[in-house]
Amino acid sequence: MHNLEETVALLARTPDVLNSLLRGLPEIWTKRNEGAGSWSPFDVVAHLIHAEYEDWIPRARTILDHGETRAFAPFDREGNFSQSRSKTLERLLDEFSQARAESLRQLSAMNLLPQDLDKKGKHPALGTVTLSELLATWAAHDLTHLHQISRVMAVQYREVVGPFGKYLGVMNCAGHGA
Repeated sequence: MHNLEETVALLARTPDVLNSLLRGLPEIWTKRNEGAGSWSPFDVVAHLIHAEYEDWIPRARTILDHGETRAFAPFDREGNFSQSRSKTLERLLDEFSQARAESLRQLSAMNLLPQDLDKKGKHPALGTVTLSELLATWAAHDLTHLHQISRVMAVQYREVVGPFGKYLGVMNCAGHGA
């Protein structure tokens, strides 16, 4: 069973984790990716900011206000990339921290009851989803991107670790689905 309090505890920590991992690192760690079509840690933070504004809370509100009668607005996974290019990673980390705090404030203000978590909405690709599933996915989404950032950073050492690479699971991960 989904525990909202535990989900919020995880969501509240993501900005600090990103800040500790990325702030002040040279661009070799923050701007490199795994090749064409992949994201750098910088890109991931830009994506997370966009999701704070356009995905989780707006979709939760759609479920609470409209149920399955209105599908969620489509979400552009790279929607914040062009606007973020002119910013520093430090600025993005600060913006994400502020956006997440606001999202969690809004979530708290919803005063959700256990029965609210069973309310259903309509995802444009997945069909019927519950509020519980949406909120659990928000936390798992954070963890997916923390893993992705670790993998992308580890790949920068792929050539220099030599034969040790076969023991490093992070370098042998197949990545994430779309």
